[in-house]
This record gives sequence, C-alpha cells and structure tokens, in this order.
Amino acid sequence: MSETLIQGKSLHPISAKGTNSQRNVRKQTTGVRFCNTMQTSRGTAGFLRLLVPRQAWHGCLKRGAQTQAPRLTKALKKKQTFGEGGYILLVVPLATFCLGTWQVKRRWWKLDLIQALEEKTQSAPIPLPQNLEEMAELEYRPVTFKGEFDHSREMVIGPRSNALKEGGGLVSAGNQTGVNVVAPMKLSDRDETILVNMGWVPSAKMDPSTRREGQVKGEVEVSGIVRLQEQRPPFMPKGDAKSQGYWLYRDVETMAKQAGTAPVFVDLDQKSSVPGGPLGGQTRVTLRNEHMSYIITWYSLSLITFAMWFRRYRRPPTPESAIMYIKKQQKT
Repeated sequence: MSETLIQGKSLHPISAKGTNSQRNVRKQTTGVRFCNTMQTSRGTAGFLRLLVPRQAWHGCLKRGAQTQAPRLTKALKKKQTFGEGGYILLVVPLATFCLGTWQVKRRWWKLDLIQALEEKTQSAPIPLPQNLEEMAELEYRPVTFKGEFDHSREMVIGPRSNALKEGGGLVSAGNQTGVNVVAPMKLSDRDETILVNMGWVPSAKMDPSTRREGQVKGEVEVSGIVRLQEQRPPFMPKGDAKSQGYWLYRDVETMAKQAGTAPVFVDLDQKSSVPGGPLGGQTRVTLRNEHMSYIITWYSLSLITFAMWFRRYRRPPTPESAIMYIKKQQKT
C-alpha cells in the first residue's frame, strides 16, 4: 500500500485518510494537551514562553481560557503538618529547656546557701554547749572553750593545701602541700575530750618532733568552727591510718573511736594559732555546686533538638526548577 507525501513527510495511509472533521479533532486535542502542560505551573510559564512561538502561545491562552485544565502537580510541595509524631518529638526540646531553667534556680539557691554559711562562720562565737549532742545542730558555728592538748595522740589528715592566702605562725606561703594536725583536747569544765584541728603544716613538719615550739602545754582558751562527719568523696579509697600514718578525709566517728574521745570536731580559727605551730583557720565551706555545667548541658540539648525538629517539620522546601519540572512531566 503506497504512502502519501504531505509537505515532504511520509504518513501512513490510514493517517492520511479520514474526513476533515476527524483531522481537526486530532489537532484540537493535541493543542489542548500542550496548553494544559504549560499551565500546570506558574513558575514554568516564563521559561516555556521563550521556547514556544508567539502565535502558538496566544492560541494556547485562548484555548486555556475556554477549557481550563486542573493543576496536576504543585510547583512547591508543601510539607504536611507534623501531626502526633511531631508533637511528641517537640516534648524533648521543651523538657530540656525546663530542666535548664530549673538548674538556674538551683544554682542561685546554692550560692545563697554558701553565702549564708560563710556569714555564719563569721558570727560571734558562743560557749561550747554542755550537752555535746547539741553540736549536731551547730555546724559552721564558732564556739569557744578551754582545755589542754594531748600532743602524744596527734593525728593528721592529708594531703591538704593551705586554705589561707597569707600565712602566719609556722609558714608564710600557702601554695605548699601539707596536712592538718588533729589533737585530742581535755576540756577544763568537764570530764570530756574532743578532737581539735589545730591547723595546717607542710609535709616536712608532719612529725611532731620537728615542731616542738608549737606544742603548747597547760590550759589554753581557744575558739573554732564546729564541723561534722565528712562524707568520703567518690573514688577515694577508705584508707588505713595505722598503715599509712594519716587520714584521707575527716572521718570523725572513726577518729574519735581510735583516740578515745567524744565524736566532736572543731577547726581552730586563725586567731588561735600558736607561734611556731600549725596554722589555724583552715575551715572551708564546701558544698557541691556543679549547677553551671548542668545549665550548659540542658540548654545545649534543648537548642540542638529544637534545631533538628525545625529542620524536619517546619523548614520550607526548596522550590523546583523549571528543568526538573519538565523532566518529571516527561516521565509521567
């Protein structure tokens, strides 16, 4: 069957046949499809207008006005609302932010408590209570008493650094490593003995024979700060004073049993320091205050998790280019 040539192109005999009305319908259908393709995205219209002749473009607009096709795809794909999963994940940054704010309040509370204890140590001293059981309620409270030291039963707690910046008595520098000397003291007004932290000495003066001048004999009147049992710090060994020769921390109960005294412990103040003897005034107001690190940790977690949540659920998508849109249309 011979082919019919139309304008230099070969057409199948079946395509050349048919009435004029059938050919017009096919042309109109093809034009509508082309117009619908161009009108599916506003952002692509300017690019396609450069590729399409002016007459065909205006004809497409006229046909589009008569037969407006619905948009098949959106040029900007908006992300769906985050739904229940997004609300659940949003709890993480909110919770960490609340924890950080709570730590800020805790830090101010701890600083006020430390300041109150420091002011308490500077208050006027009171006489040592007759009932030593009341000492449990007087920590960091200055007291005065009279008695006689028993230097033959001295104990040391170390290693320790000098708590005072300006020295006095035995040494004048506070950057050396040493120990605190603890001696039993027989009270003058009663038949009881307590433990007294006489003060700090360098390691070279730990042996009592090296500081004979500081070993006071007879009755003396002193003042100091009441201290209670110290909790053993984490990762610190219990230690053995008999084998090591010194205590690692202020274990009042065990030290009192070994020395045969009442479980009462007093730090002498600097005014009670003996010339040539241990340096008093070694009381430290030690309260754990690590709230600043917790504040940084919780606020950092809140910022990071919120940024991840915003990136996942709320960040606007990147608009598609005209070329990517045309490629998608060709695939469909």
